Amino acid sequence: MTQSHPDPAAAAELVERGIGRRSFVRAALATGALLGAGVATAAPARAHPRTRLPGEVLQPGQGPIDGEVYLPSRPEEVIWGYLPRTTDAPVARVRSGGTLTVDTVSHEGVLEDQGRDPVAWFGAHGVPREQVLDDAVAVAATYSRHERDFDADGPHVVTGPVYVEGARPGDVLKIEPLTALPRVPYGVVSSRHGKGALARQLAIPAGGITEAEVMPPVSTDGRATGDPTRYGNVSVFTPVARGRGGRAYASLPVGAGGSRVSWPVDCFAGLMAVATVGDAPVLDDPLVNSIPPTVGGGNIDIRRLTVGSAFYVPVVADGALFSVGDPHMSMGNGEVALTALEGSLRLTFRLTVCRAGSGDAPSVAFRYPFGETPDAWVPIGLSDPDGYRDGQFVDLDVAARRAVVNALDFLETDLGMDRTVAYAYLSAAADFEVSQVVDRTVGVHGVIYKDHFGR
Repeated sequence: MTQSHPDPAAAAELVERGIGRRSFVRAALATGALLGAGVATAAPARAHPRTRLPGEVLQPGQGPIDGEVYLPSRPEEVIWGYLPRTTDAPVARVRSGGTLTVDTVSHEGVLEDQGRDPVAWFGAHGVPREQVLDDAVAVAATYSRHERDFDADGPHVVTGPVYVEGARPGDVLKIEPLTALPRVPYGVVSSRHGKGALARQLAIPAGGITEAEVMPPVSTDGRATGDPTRYGNVSVFTPVARGRGGRAYASLPVGAGGSRVSWPVDCFAGLMAVATVGDAPVLDDPLVNSIPPTVGGGNIDIRRLTVGSAFYVPVVADGALFSVGDPHMSMGNGEVALTALEGSLRLTFRLTVCRAGSGDAPSVAFRYPFGETPDAWVPIGLSDPDGYRDGQFVDLDVAARRAVVNALDFLETDLGMDRTVAYAYLSAAADFEVSQVVDRTVGVHGVIYKDHFGR
């Protein structure tokens, strides 16, 4: 249902192109940050609590479609490795408060180091052609919106942008995942050389690991060849099946005796974004690389943002220009090997525009991403919220401090706590978790439990 909101006291303005990304984003968000003062949080709607297996392979357009608007991921509707810019034309439109179903495509099995041939790659793991997604095949074979560079581009197949009616600079877009359906009964976990928590670039004394501890082993490194299939990257095929109580479980072998380790699948989008960059002259400009998360969300990789949660991001462009990708079947905090259990998902979202002063979004969200679950508020911290700089500012201490500051701002502004008391409370009763350590910009998020309040 479309919600009615009062107009903000003043509209944020987009600054002109060409002044640099940091200036562009910060200036465009500054008005929203001021207007957000005093806005109280709103709890997300509760939805289906667990991932459900649809019992069929969800080829494009087939099977249950839960949203009002359906968006497939054909080559013309995706950007491979990059986020949409504020100047990119939308591929779909949705009303504020409306629902959108997106057939996301996982990059795993499609990438250049896997041969860019999902039929062959998954076939080598026993997957018949009818269980390989047609849109994944089409993206791998015919994507041509820019020339792919495996060593520079992000891996993610990003679908969008979607224009949300009524969204304007200074607003917040509330993104609520409502349903999550695995499109296929399998996923992939990958470790790629030079990335992950045990990256080769950290195999120096200051990095705290040796070359013998790098994963994959340094002896497999063939990057000098320029052929991604010879880089020594490791991808682990992982089946998903119905398990105890009808819940979806993934599993991997423990040893040669046939025993397996199994864990529950809890699907979510690792990448949810609004467009923030207006000064990237080409589609594959490094400023819009899909790997690092930003103030516009992007590759945020927070496992708590599953069905039933809400993710709030500040709007910079008219229509917000929402995009989604990096579908995860499950992920551990830290995502240490580089990827989660990656697998294509059919995701349905409710997208709602929140105006400053309406009480529909946390005050922090008018300047910084913010999460919420039915049980907790989730303030977020990033090591480099602009998402890109030469060499990247990979520092978990910076991310943790920003998460704490955002938590304090929320407790003080939205819940009325004295800031000193709030600081003591966070130390005594809240949790701070590592979101991920592998996306160039690293992340930490807080968990403030709702049942601690109102007693």
